[in-house]
Amino acid sequence: MTAGATATALAPHGTSARVVRRLGFNTRVSFSDAAGPAAGLRDGVSLFRAAEELGYDSGWVYQRHFDHYLSSPLPFLSAVGQHTSSISLGTAVLPMRYQEPVLLAEAAGVADLLVDGRLQLTLSASGTASFDAVFGAVEVDAREEAQRRLRRFLGAVEGEALHVVDGEGQGAPVGTPLRATPHSPGLRRRIRQGVGSIGSAVHAADLGLAMMLGTVLHGLADGESFPEHQARVVAAYRDRWAEVQAGDPPPVVVAASVLPGTTPELRERYAAYDHQRRTEGMAASRPAGALTPVVSADLPAGMRISPVHHGTPDAVAESVLADPGLAGADELVLFLPPAFGLEDNTRLLADLTREVAPALGWRRSG
Repeated sequence: MTAGATATALAPHGTSARVVRRLGFNTRVSFSDAAGPAAGLRDGVSLFRAAEELGYDSGWVYQRHFDHYLSSPLPFLSAVGQHTSSISLGTAVLPMRYQEPVLLAEAAGVADLLVDGRLQLTLSASGTASFDAVFGAVEVDAREEAQRRLRRFLGAVEGEALHVVDGEGQGAPVGTPLRATPHSPGLRRRIRQGVGSIGSAVHAADLGLAMMLGTVLHGLADGESFPEHQARVVAAYRDRWAEVQAGDPPPVVVAASVLPGTTPELRERYAAYDHQRRTEGMAASRPAGALTPVVSADLPAGMRISPVHHGTPDAVAESVLADPGLAGADELVLFLPPAFGLEDNTRLLADLTREVAPALGWRRSG
C-alpha cells in the first residue's frame, strides 16, 4: 500500500464507513504573479463547470485576505452560478470576526437568489486579532466578537427585525421593523459552521447549524491521531444534536486530501506534495508570489493537519475506507492543493470520480 503513512489508521472495531452520498471539492481560487488575478478567477469558474460535468455535487471556496487567493467569495460564486445549473456553491470558510453581519446577510440573500438556492455558507466563529489594524479593533475577545456577529447574522438571515424605526429621518415611518432584504427563505438551512475541535462541534449543534470539518484540528490528546480525533469530533456533534435539537442532524461534510495517482508520474507528484505538507505544514503548496505563512509543520501541542491519502487508486480507496475520521462523513470534499493549476485540478477531479469515489459508495446523481 503506497498511501501516505499517516493515513492508514484502521477504523475502530465494530465501525464501518458510511456511504459517501455527496462528493465535493474545495479550491482556494489561487493565482500567480505571472498569470494575474483575472486569469485565476476565470480558471476558477472553469473548474466549477468541469466539476459539474463530472457529476460533483458541491464546490467550495475559501476566503483569504491580502494574498494570491480569493478574498471575496460571494461575488465569485454569483458569477459561477451563471455558468452552472446544478452544483451547490459553498464558502469554506468565512471568518465572522471580520464580517459585518447585516451586510453579509444582504449579500448572501442576493447571491442565493441569483444562483437559484444553491448557496451554502460555512462560517467560522473563531477569530484572531491579526487583522485588527485593517478591519478595526474591538473591545472584547476576538472569539467572543466572532460569535456575537455570527448570532446577529443568523438572526438577519432568518428574517428577524433588526431595528424598529424610532425617529424621523431613518427612511421609514416610526415603528417600522427593519429586516435584511432580499430574503432567501431556504438559506438558513444551508448554513454550517466550520469545525476544528469538539467544542466548536458542540457549539454548532447548539446553534442548530450543519457542520463542516476542515483540514486542521485542535484539542488532540497525547498520542491521538488526526483521524481518531476527527471521529470523536463527528460523534460529539451528533450526540449533542440528539440532546438539544429535534430530528436527525444535518449531513456531515468533511474536507480531505485524497489524491489517486493513475500514472507513475502523478503518484510521484502526489507523494512529493504529501512530503511537503508533512514537512512544511500549512505553508505547503503556494502559487508563485504568495506570502509565506508564519507556520511550520511543528504545530502547537494538540493541533494537527490532516493526512494525505495518495498512491494507486485502489490503495487510496482502501486508505480512505480505513480512516475513522472519514468514516462518519456524509459528504467528502476533496481539498485541492493550492498551487495546482486548472489542468492539474481537472485531472484530479476526474480521477477521483472515476477511480475512487465509486468504491466509497458515491454514485452520480441524475
